[in-house]
Amino acid sequence: MPKCPNCNKEVYFAERVSSLGKDWHRPCLRCEKCKKTLSAGGHAEHNGRPYCHNPCYSALFGPGGFGRGGAESHKY
Repeated sequence: MPKCPNCNKEVYFAERVSSLGKDWHRPCLRCEKCKKTLSAGGHAEHNGRPYCHNPCYSALFGPGGFGRGGAESHKY
C-alpha cells in the first residue's frame, strides 16, 4: 500500500490523488507556503513539493525585483 508523502499514512484507492509521481490523500495535497488545498495537475512543483501557481510559486521562484511584472521587474 503506498504511503502519503505528507502524513506518511497509507493511501487507500478510494481516497487517492496522484500528483508529482506519488499518491496523496486529497486533503494532504496542499501548497507548501499558503497551505491551500490543490487539485491534481493544477499546481507547480519545486524540489518535489507542491505550490499553488499564483501567488506562491511565482513569488518564491519566479523573476525577482520590484513590481513583479513588466520590463523593470527582472534581475539580470
